[in-house]
Amino acid sequence: MAQIIKIKANDGSDVEFYDEMKAQGGMKDVYFSPSKQYVVAFYRKPLKELKASEKDRLQNIVGIYREKIFSTNSDGSYWKNLFAWPEKTVEWNGKIGVVVPFYDKKFFFAGGPFDGKEKNGKWFASAKLRNKFLPADQKGTWLSHIHVCIKIARAMRRLHAAGLAHSDLSYNNVLVDPVSGNACIIDDDGLVVPGKYPPDVVGTPDFIAPEVMETKGLSLDDPKRKLPSRLTDLHALAVLIYMYLLYRHPLRGGKVWDLDPAKDEEMAMGAKALFVEHPTDKTNRVKINDLDKSQLPQGDPSKLPYTICGPYLKPLFDRAFIDGLHNPSARPTAQEWEDALVKTTDLVQPCQNPQCEAHWFVFDNTTKPRCPFCGKEYKGQLPVLNFYYAPSHGRFMSENYRLMVYDKQTLYMWHVNRNIGANEKTSAEDKKPAGDFHFHNGQWILINRRIPDMYEILADGNKKQISVGGFVPLTEGRKILLSAKDGGRLVIVQLVNN
Repeated sequence: MAQIIKIKANDGSDVEFYDEMKAQGGMKDVYFSPSKQYVVAFYRKPLKELKASEKDRLQNIVGIYREKIFSTNSDGSYWKNLFAWPEKTVEWNGKIGVVVPFYDKKFFFAGGPFDGKEKNGKWFASAKLRNKFLPADQKGTWLSHIHVCIKIARAMRRLHAAGLAHSDLSYNNVLVDPVSGNACIIDDDGLVVPGKYPPDVVGTPDFIAPEVMETKGLSLDDPKRKLPSRLTDLHALAVLIYMYLLYRHPLRGGKVWDLDPAKDEEMAMGAKALFVEHPTDKTNRVKINDLDKSQLPQGDPSKLPYTICGPYLKPLFDRAFIDGLHNPSARPTAQEWEDALVKTTDLVQPCQNPQCEAHWFVFDNTTKPRCPFCGKEYKGQLPVLNFYYAPSHGRFMSENYRLMVYDKQTLYMWHVNRNIGANEKTSAEDKKPAGDFHFHNGQWILINRRIPDMYEILADGNKKQISVGGFVPLTEGRKILLSAKDGGRLVIVQLVNN
């Protein structure tokens, strides 16, 4: 029977764990605490073999950086849901370890063939694994996958703002729950910390940036050697988002660069890396006949091209996999990904096919919208709200931002006012519904739930108040000032009939 080990952590607190290894990672052995509130992960490398800089880096992660992210901001508690951040270090049997909070139960499969196992992100990013093994009730929807991507981008944005980099961002180090749209970044004890602390790993295959792959054979002190950094994180982040939305890898196409598999891999992910959907260079196009049936249709870019992700994400994929693939400084930032993903959620429509696995799709700005995942055409009247803002008083300009309407959809304050963001700083008050949309008596309406200064702008330029509890029909060309306050948006209604 396993014994309970009791030791003191670096901060003087008591730590308990069973002397029975429960899991193994690439570098650490994991032990469970009796309370199951935390685990203790010990590095296999003996303490006496660790460099002073390695121990110092760990102390910075559990010390000043943990304090910086979780304790010095009003939103500190928010980040505890997005990171499994090590809380303290311990020493035992000549080894150093970290104490890490136990993962939330939503990140473990409940039922099915993987009951009790961690929801490693790979299960949800691979068409083959999704189609062959995942139960339908574990896959989530396409919209919930967008929410997963928002959480990952937001977590990376916070990490980079603190001056840190993950160094090994991949689907192995992100737990996801597409059912609830949540994600958690793990293995945070391996972060790249400012200073002379070379990272322990260069990354996980499929996510290593081309410049790192191309120079990994050079010594660590060679000035030409590229090591994990914020910029390499941005490559991995783009790959993750592409895979969670399209279920295939953006660089694994049909081109064979060398007959030696090892050299071919090094070139395909390094110096010769080429986007499979490059608009002009077709060298690395996916060869459909080489795909397993379980990889279809998602593995075929001609059936589900990356453009189905919409007008906000498509340019970022271009920058990540065309402009920035071999030019790291051109890669989109985590903030840009987060903003584009949030705006994309406002472009989605529910698919009218109840059997559609995706359930949602991005409006493609055509007169005959069609779900790209199942082929079902949208039938009926589709309202589109085009947003305008006033950089100077009284003069509105297009914001290149729109909100798609569907029955019982909610209008939030970040739609009403462009000065309010949809992020970790959004107040509880601003999270309350500001309005909602309904198809009522054969017409679409917006009900004002709590905006005191919402107005319809009449044809003669005068304003007609839409009182709290009142509604306004959504007809072609109708203008609605959502709020008269600074930052308040004007919307012009557009109707698509199909």
